[in-house]
Amino acid sequence: MPTSPARTVRSVAFVDGVRTPFGRARPDGLYAGTRADDLAVRTVRELVRRHPQLPLDRIDDVAIAAATQSGDQGLTLGRTVSLLAGLPRTVPGFAVDRMCAGAMTAVTATASAIAVGAQDVALAGGVEHMGHHPMGSGAEPNPRFVVERLVDGEALSMGATAENLHDRFPALTRARADAYGVASQARYAAALAAGQIEPDLVPVAVYDRERGWGLATADEPPRPGTTLEGVADLPTPFRPGGRVTAATSAPLTDGAASCLLVAEDVATELGLPVRMRMVGFGYAGVDPEVMGLGPVPATERALQRAGLTIEDIGLFELNEAFAVQVLSFLDAFGIADDDPRVNPYGGAIAVGHPLASSGVRLMIQLARQFAERPDVRYGLTAMCVGLGQGGAVIWENPSYTGSAR
Repeated sequence: MPTSPARTVRSVAFVDGVRTPFGRARPDGLYAGTRADDLAVRTVRELVRRHPQLPLDRIDDVAIAAATQSGDQGLTLGRTVSLLAGLPRTVPGFAVDRMCAGAMTAVTATASAIAVGAQDVALAGGVEHMGHHPMGSGAEPNPRFVVERLVDGEALSMGATAENLHDRFPALTRARADAYGVASQARYAAALAAGQIEPDLVPVAVYDRERGWGLATADEPPRPGTTLEGVADLPTPFRPGGRVTAATSAPLTDGAASCLLVAEDVATELGLPVRMRMVGFGYAGVDPEVMGLGPVPATERALQRAGLTIEDIGLFELNEAFAVQVLSFLDAFGIADDDPRVNPYGGAIAVGHPLASSGVRLMIQLARQFAERPDVRYGLTAMCVGLGQGGAVIWENPSYTGSAR
């Protein structure tokens, strides 16, 4: 009988990541006249352009996520984006859907293949054109969900689930959420002024019927100068007399993000940089009615399997679907609302949340922070996911020189 081949787990390197500027999902938004798949193509082409030492025939797979896989976000995005980006026809691709954690799942799926030796190089990312495809458009939820009380009807409204978090945890007040939302805007503005945002953006040619061609070079959603006084009287659209407002929610957004993942030994062979190493990841389910709690058990699972604790994490990139969702995570782990380790560049409340692409946006920001912080060894990217899920990925800083974390 033939002997079983030796199995080893290889180190997976995050080589680079880029994203488009994010646009507001509305008829006059940045990308109203731009196709979703073209946004994803632009990110893939930019990654290839930035790393000419990568032979294109070494790319083993392309995984692109979208929460609404129809129209210009349909037709097996990984394969169509690969072809449209000019990659060799021998490069396969597939599409991913885990709602908001689509790009995160694309990363962990391809990284897993690299880790076990099935692949060497992969591109992973996500795109969401919420202007063309509003969340849930075209979906037909099975009536059993409500008729058989499998989930509460409010579980299908993300804003309602955020209000449910406020209900469940009285310490999660509107005042705390307002303060967090204002701080997110301020942190993003400071990061932009410090040159920490623009290097990871890829310009996109855009077309408008009235204004003609233009170039998208900056994020559209941020509202610099937002103050507590300015948000104090905002309405609560998800519930009369509620606590969730536009100032404490991520705006509806269009955009794409992609990254290059390579086995670390192959990165060395090809002369590619290693900006992060994947340590481990975890996904978990929670009651859909409080989907914002999802990152808590997902993080616990990832930490336990990696043999780490929350005290080992020196930087956190948490997706700000809603301020209350981030605050529930911070309270669960005993972290202060204004802890400087958390979202130092601001988050989705300021920059936007184009659903399936946001997971890679978190990773891109963490990679840049690692380069700035050689005293930090481990970082976490985590997010809540619709219908009651959470995802978390732990990363190691290759620039680490020694510190308490």
